[in-house]
Amino acid sequence: MKAVPASLLLPLKQLDDPAFRRPLLKGLGVALLAFAGLAWLADWGVGWLAGGTGWLATLAGLLGGLLVLVSTFWLFVPVMMGITGLFSDEVAEAVERRFYPGLPAAAGASIAGQAWAGLSLGLRFLVISLALLPLALAAPPIGVVIYWLLAAVSLGYGFFDGVAQRRMSVADSQALRRRRRVQILAIGAALAGLALVPVANLLVPVLGTAAMTHLLHRA
Repeated sequence: MKAVPASLLLPLKQLDDPAFRRPLLKGLGVALLAFAGLAWLADWGVGWLAGGTGWLATLAGLLGGLLVLVSTFWLFVPVMMGITGLFSDEVAEAVERRFYPGLPAAAGASIAGQAWAGLSLGLRFLVISLALLPLALAAPPIGVVIYWLLAAVSLGYGFFDGVAQRRMSVADSQALRRRRRVQILAIGAALAGLALVPVANLLVPVLGTAAMTHLLHRA
Protein backbone atom coordinates (compact mmCIF):
# COMPACT_ATOMS: atom_id res chain seq x y z
CA MET A 1 0.00 0.00 0.00
CA LYS A 2 3.03 2.33 0.19
CA ALA A 3 2.69 2.97 -3.53
CA VAL A 4 -0.77 4.51 -3.09
CA PRO A 5 0.20 7.79 -1.31
CA ALA A 6 3.13 8.31 -3.67
CA SER A 7 0.94 7.67 -6.72
CA LEU A 8 -1.54 10.31 -5.51
CA LEU A 9 1.05 12.95 -4.55
CA LEU A 10 3.55 12.70 -7.41
CA PRO A 11 1.15 14.10 -10.07
CA LEU A 12 0.92 17.30 -8.02
CA LYS A 13 4.69 17.71 -8.26
CA GLN A 14 4.48 17.67 -12.04
CA LEU A 15 2.05 20.55 -12.43
CA ASP A 16 4.99 22.80 -13.37
CA ASP A 17 5.98 20.52 -16.26
CA PRO A 18 4.90 22.01 -19.64
CA ALA A 19 4.50 18.50 -21.06
CA PHE A 20 2.04 17.77 -18.25
CA ARG A 21 0.24 21.12 -18.34
CA ARG A 22 -0.70 20.77 -22.00
CA PRO A 23 -2.91 17.67 -21.52
CA LEU A 24 -4.09 19.14 -18.22
CA LEU A 25 -5.37 22.29 -19.93
CA LYS A 26 -6.88 20.26 -22.76
CA GLY A 27 -8.56 17.99 -20.23
CA LEU A 28 -9.98 20.99 -18.41
CA GLY A 29 -11.35 22.39 -21.66
CA VAL A 30 -13.00 19.13 -22.68
CA ALA A 31 -14.37 18.65 -19.16
CA LEU A 32 -15.93 22.12 -19.19
CA LEU A 33 -17.53 21.44 -22.57
CA ALA A 34 -18.84 18.10 -21.32
CA PHE A 35 -20.24 19.71 -18.18
CA ALA A 36 -21.93 22.46 -20.20
CA GLY A 37 -23.35 19.86 -22.60
CA LEU A 38 -24.77 17.80 -19.76
CA ALA A 39 -26.34 20.89 -18.20
CA TRP A 40 -27.91 21.88 -21.53
CA LEU A 41 -29.25 18.37 -22.11
CA ALA A 42 -30.77 18.17 -18.63
CA ASP A 43 -32.24 21.66 -18.99
CA TRP A 44 -33.76 20.73 -22.35
CA GLY A 45 -35.36 17.64 -20.81
CA VAL A 46 -36.87 19.68 -17.99
CA GLY A 47 -38.09 22.32 -20.45
CA TRP A 48 -39.76 19.65 -22.55
CA LEU A 49 -41.64 18.32 -19.53
CA ALA A 50 -42.59 21.78 -18.32
CA GLY A 51 -43.89 22.75 -21.73
CA GLY A 52 -47.17 20.91 -21.22
CA THR A 53 -49.99 21.47 -18.76
CA GLY A 54 -51.16 19.83 -15.58
CA TRP A 55 -49.47 18.68 -12.43
CA LEU A 56 -46.52 17.10 -14.23
CA ALA A 57 -45.57 20.36 -15.90
CA THR A 58 -45.94 22.24 -12.62
CA LEU A 59 -43.78 19.73 -10.79
CA ALA A 60 -41.16 19.85 -13.53
CA GLY A 61 -41.07 23.63 -13.32
CA LEU A 62 -40.63 23.63 -9.53
CA LEU A 63 -37.95 20.96 -9.47
CA GLY A 64 -36.31 21.86 -12.76
CA GLY A 65 -33.28 23.66 -11.35
CA LEU A 66 -32.59 20.90 -8.84
CA LEU A 67 -32.97 18.19 -11.45
CA VAL A 68 -30.58 19.94 -13.83
CA LEU A 69 -27.96 20.26 -11.10
CA VAL A 70 -28.28 16.70 -9.80
CA SER A 71 -28.43 14.97 -13.18
CA THR A 72 -25.46 16.96 -14.50
CA PHE A 73 -23.44 16.09 -11.43
CA TRP A 74 -24.58 12.45 -11.46
CA LEU A 75 -23.59 11.82 -15.08
CA PHE A 76 -20.31 13.72 -14.92
CA VAL A 77 -18.10 10.75 -14.03
CA PRO A 78 -19.25 8.38 -16.81
CA VAL A 79 -18.86 11.18 -19.34
CA MET A 80 -15.36 11.89 -18.02
CA MET A 81 -14.48 8.23 -18.39
CA GLY A 82 -15.59 8.39 -21.99
CA ILE A 83 -13.37 11.35 -22.92
CA THR A 84 -10.28 10.43 -20.89
CA GLY A 85 -8.89 8.41 -23.79
CA LEU A 86 -8.49 11.62 -25.79
CA PHE A 87 -5.41 12.61 -23.81
CA SER A 88 -4.49 9.68 -21.56
CA ASP A 89 -1.50 8.67 -23.72
CA GLU A 90 -0.11 12.19 -23.55
CA VAL A 91 -0.43 12.27 -19.76
CA ALA A 92 1.12 8.82 -19.29
CA GLU A 93 4.00 9.69 -21.62
CA ALA A 94 4.73 12.90 -19.69
CA VAL A 95 4.79 10.99 -16.39
CA GLU A 96 7.00 8.21 -17.74
CA ARG A 97 9.41 10.65 -19.40
CA ARG A 98 9.99 12.50 -16.12
CA PHE A 99 9.88 9.74 -13.51
CA TYR A 100 10.62 6.51 -15.40
CA PRO A 101 12.95 7.45 -18.28
CA GLY A 102 14.42 3.96 -18.64
CA LEU A 103 11.21 2.34 -19.83
CA PRO A 104 11.00 0.92 -23.37
CA ALA A 105 8.49 2.34 -25.81
CA ALA A 106 4.89 1.44 -24.99
CA ALA A 107 3.60 -1.49 -27.04
CA GLY A 108 0.44 -2.90 -25.54
CA ALA A 109 -3.08 -3.71 -26.64
CA SER A 110 -4.41 -2.56 -29.99
CA ILE A 111 -6.20 0.78 -30.17
CA ALA A 112 -9.43 -1.06 -30.96
CA GLY A 113 -9.00 -3.34 -27.94
CA GLN A 114 -8.32 -0.42 -25.62
CA ALA A 115 -11.25 1.54 -27.00
CA TRP A 116 -13.68 -1.36 -26.61
CA ALA A 117 -12.52 -2.13 -23.06
CA GLY A 118 -12.88 1.51 -22.01
CA LEU A 119 -16.19 2.00 -23.79
CA SER A 120 -17.76 -1.11 -22.29
CA LEU A 121 -16.73 -0.11 -18.78
CA GLY A 122 -18.01 3.43 -19.27
CA LEU A 123 -21.32 2.23 -20.67
CA ARG A 124 -21.86 -0.16 -17.76
CA PHE A 125 -21.26 2.64 -15.29
CA LEU A 126 -23.56 4.96 -17.25
CA VAL A 127 -26.41 2.43 -17.21
CA ILE A 128 -26.00 1.82 -13.47
CA SER A 129 -25.83 5.57 -12.82
CA LEU A 130 -29.05 6.22 -14.74
CA ALA A 131 -30.80 3.35 -12.94
CA LEU A 132 -29.82 4.76 -9.52
CA LEU A 133 -30.57 8.41 -10.34
CA PRO A 134 -34.17 8.22 -8.98
CA LEU A 135 -32.79 6.95 -5.66
CA ALA A 136 -30.36 9.87 -5.52
CA LEU A 137 -33.24 12.30 -6.08
CA ALA A 138 -35.43 10.61 -3.47
CA ALA A 139 -32.72 10.16 -0.82
CA PRO A 140 -29.73 12.47 -1.50
CA PRO A 141 -27.51 11.26 1.41
CA ILE A 142 -27.83 7.65 0.29
CA GLY A 143 -27.37 8.73 -3.31
CA VAL A 144 -24.06 10.49 -2.54
CA VAL A 145 -22.68 7.40 -0.80
CA ILE A 146 -23.74 5.13 -3.67
CA TYR A 147 -22.30 7.58 -6.20
CA TRP A 148 -18.97 7.62 -4.35
CA LEU A 149 -18.80 3.82 -4.24
CA LEU A 150 -19.66 3.48 -7.93
CA ALA A 151 -17.21 6.19 -8.90
CA ALA A 152 -14.42 4.61 -6.81
CA VAL A 153 -14.75 1.31 -8.65
CA SER A 154 -15.31 2.80 -12.10
CA LEU A 155 -12.59 5.45 -11.93
CA GLY A 156 -10.11 3.07 -10.35
CA TYR A 157 -10.65 0.27 -12.86
CA GLY A 158 -11.11 2.59 -15.82
CA PHE A 159 -7.94 4.64 -15.31
CA PHE A 160 -5.81 1.62 -14.43
CA ASP A 161 -6.95 -0.36 -17.47
CA GLY A 162 -6.33 2.62 -19.73
CA VAL A 163 -2.75 3.03 -18.46
CA ALA A 164 -1.89 -0.67 -18.23
CA GLN A 165 -3.18 -1.48 -21.70
CA ARG A 166 -0.61 0.88 -23.19
CA ARG A 167 2.00 -1.73 -22.19
CA MET A 168 0.17 -5.07 -22.15
CA SER A 169 -2.80 -6.90 -23.59
CA VAL A 170 -6.34 -6.36 -22.36
CA ALA A 171 -6.35 -9.80 -20.72
CA ASP A 172 -3.03 -9.16 -18.95
CA SER A 173 -4.16 -5.74 -17.73
CA GLN A 174 -7.33 -7.23 -16.28
CA ALA A 175 -5.34 -9.98 -14.53
CA LEU A 176 -2.97 -7.38 -13.08
CA ARG A 177 -5.94 -5.29 -12.00
CA ARG A 178 -7.30 -8.25 -10.03
CA ARG A 179 -3.95 -8.72 -8.26
CA ARG A 180 -3.70 -5.03 -7.35
CA ARG A 181 -7.39 -4.51 -6.66
CA VAL A 182 -6.93 -3.05 -3.16
CA GLN A 183 -4.42 -0.42 -4.29
CA ILE A 184 -6.47 0.47 -7.36
CA LEU A 185 -9.66 0.89 -5.35
CA ALA A 186 -7.84 3.01 -2.75
CA ILE A 187 -6.77 5.45 -5.47
CA GLY A 188 -10.22 5.21 -7.06
CA ALA A 189 -11.82 6.16 -3.73
CA ALA A 190 -9.61 9.24 -3.48
CA LEU A 191 -10.44 10.25 -7.05
CA ALA A 192 -14.14 9.65 -6.40
CA GLY A 193 -13.94 11.99 -3.41
CA LEU A 194 -12.33 14.64 -5.62
CA ALA A 195 -15.11 14.08 -8.17
CA LEU A 196 -17.61 15.22 -5.53
CA VAL A 197 -15.94 18.65 -5.27
CA PRO A 198 -17.14 21.21 -7.84
CA VAL A 199 -14.39 22.64 -10.07
CA ALA A 200 -11.80 20.26 -8.59
CA ASN A 201 -13.62 17.40 -10.30
CA LEU A 202 -12.47 18.80 -13.64
CA LEU A 203 -8.94 17.65 -12.75
CA VAL A 204 -9.94 14.03 -12.15
CA PRO A 205 -9.23 12.62 -15.66
CA VAL A 206 -5.66 13.94 -15.86
CA LEU A 207 -4.72 13.39 -12.21
CA GLY A 208 -6.30 9.94 -12.28
CA THR A 209 -4.35 8.90 -15.37
CA ALA A 210 -1.11 10.19 -13.85
CA ALA A 211 -1.75 8.48 -10.50
CA MET A 212 -2.42 5.11 -12.15
CA THR A 213 0.72 5.48 -14.27
CA HIS A 214 2.73 5.82 -11.08
CA LEU A 215 0.93 2.88 -9.48
CA LEU A 216 1.63 0.68 -12.51
CA HIS A 217 5.38 1.33 -12.33
CA ARG A 218 5.85 1.57 -8.55
CA ALA A 219 3.64 -1.15 -7.04
